Amino acid sequence: MSQPRPPCRPRVTADAGHCGCQVWGGHYAEFLWEELAVRLLCLLQTFWDIGQGDPRPLPPGSPASRHLLPPVEPLHPVLSAVSSSEVQQTSRSGIAGSSVNLDHFQILRAIGKGSFGKVCIVQKRDTEKMFAMKYMNKQQCIERDEVRNVFRELEILQEIEHVFLVNLWYSFQDEEDMFMVVDLLLGGDLRYHLQQNVQFSEDTVRLYICEMALALDYLRSQHIIHRDVKPDNILLDEQGHAHLTDFNIATIIKDGERATALAGTKPYMAPEIFQSFVNGGTGYSFEVDWWSVGVMAYELLRGWRPYDIHSSNAVDSLVQLFSTVSVQYVPTWSKEMVALLRKLLTVDPKHRVSSLRDVQAAPALAGVLWAELSEKKVEPGFVPNKGRLHCDPTFELEEMILESRPLHKKKKRLAKNRSRDSSRDSSQSENDYLQDCLDAIQQDFVIFNREKLKRSQDPVSETRPAPEPSEAAGGEGVRPALPVCGSICPSAGSG
Repeated sequence: MSQPRPPCRPRVTADAGHCGCQVWGGHYAEFLWEELAVRLLCLLQTFWDIGQGDPRPLPPGSPASRHLLPPVEPLHPVLSAVSSSEVQQTSRSGIAGSSVNLDHFQILRAIGKGSFGKVCIVQKRDTEKMFAMKYMNKQQCIERDEVRNVFRELEILQEIEHVFLVNLWYSFQDEEDMFMVVDLLLGGDLRYHLQQNVQFSEDTVRLYICEMALALDYLRSQHIIHRDVKPDNILLDEQGHAHLTDFNIATIIKDGERATALAGTKPYMAPEIFQSFVNGGTGYSFEVDWWSVGVMAYELLRGWRPYDIHSSNAVDSLVQLFSTVSVQYVPTWSKEMVALLRKLLTVDPKHRVSSLRDVQAAPALAGVLWAELSEKKVEPGFVPNKGRLHCDPTFELEEMILESRPLHKKKKRLAKNRSRDSSRDSSQSENDYLQDCLDAIQQDFVIFNREKLKRSQDPVSETRPAPEPSEAAGGEGVRPALPVCGSICPSAGSG
C-alpha cells in the first residue's frame, strides 16, 4: 500500500536547492523533496564526520562529494578528506591576464560569516597555495553604511605585514562583491576554543599576551589603533600561534592626535572610550588595545570576563561600573600573572601597561626569549587538533542549501545579469542612488597583489609595498587616503 501524500508542501524554486527540476506537481514534487532530503542528509553526515576528525573520503559520485570542492595535495588533513576531481579538470595554465580575480581561485568550503560578509577557504590555481577569502556584498555594505569601514580596512591592510597579524595578499572586486584574500589559519579563533571548553594554562596565555604585544607594538609604529581586540579576532595557526585579524573598525591617528568615536565591542572596550563619549575630553589612544588584551587574557584563564558587560548595557552605566566594581582574581593564579593582569586592567590609561617595553618589564614575562618568540620558535602550550576543522560546519551547509546567491554559481549569475542589463534602457534606472553608490565603489576600489609586489621588489629593499591602482580608475592616479565615494555614500567619521 502506498503511503498517504502530505496535504501540502511549500513551493521550491530551482535556486533553493541543487535540483534543477521545475515541475511542481504530483510525483515530480515528491521526487524533488526526496532528492533534497537525501542531499541534506549526505551533507550533514559529511560535516559530522569532519567534525569528529573522520579521515574517510566521500563516496565517489555522492551528492556531498559533488558539492564539496576539493583541494590539491598537500593540505590540512580535514580538507584532504574532501574528494573530487574538479580541481584537476581546471587547467592552471589557462588563467589569462595579470590582474587577480575570482577565476584565479578554486573555492573549497565556507568557514564563516558576518553581518554582511562571508569567509571561505580557497586555493590559488597557479601556485596551489591556500588562503582565506572574505567577500562582502556591495549592496549590503551600502544599505548598512559600511562602505567607508571596508575601504578603511583595505587601506590599512595594504600597508601592513607582520608575523602575528592575518595579512592581506590580494584585493579585487566584481559587480556584486568586494574580495579580500588573506592568510589561511586553520587553528580556529580563541572564541571557538572557549566555546569548546578548552582550559588554557598560564603559560599558554602568557604566550598569547606576548604575541599580541608584538602585534600591537607594530601597529603603533604604523599609527594604527585596532579597537576590536577580542577572542573572536585572534586566530591560531596549526602550531598554535596567535594572529590578530579584522581591521574593520581600526583607525589611523598621527602623532599627537586622539580618537573620539565610540567604537568596539562593549565587553572589551576600555573605560576611557566610554568616558570620552559621555563626558567629552581629549579622547583615547593606543592604550585601549592593551586593556582589551587584559580582558581577553582574563577570560581565557577563567572562562568569563572580568566585568559583567553586555552589548545592551547603557554607556552611562558602564562609566559608573568601572569606578565602583573591582576585578576578582583567582587565588590559584600565580602572583606574577595577577600582577600583569592588574596592570593591563588599570582603569587609568596613564598607569596601564600599554607598550612592548612595559610588557617586557613585567615579572610574569621575565623569562621570555623575545627574539625567538618573534620568529615563532617558542612552542605554544596549546596546539589545535589537526584532525578537524575548527569552525562551525553549518556555514558550508548554509552556503550550499540556503544561500540564494552562492559563490560557486557567481559566474553564471553575473553573465545572466549582464545580458539582462544590456537589454534594458539605461535611462530607466530602478534605483539611481544605489547605482551611483555602486559606480563609486567600482571607481574607488583599490586592487592589491602582494605576491606581485614581492616579486618585483628588490629583496634587500625596505620600501613599503604600494597597491596597484584600480583598472576602473583609469590611469596612474594617486590613491586617496579614504574613498571619495563618501560624498555619494555618506558614513560616520572614523574618529
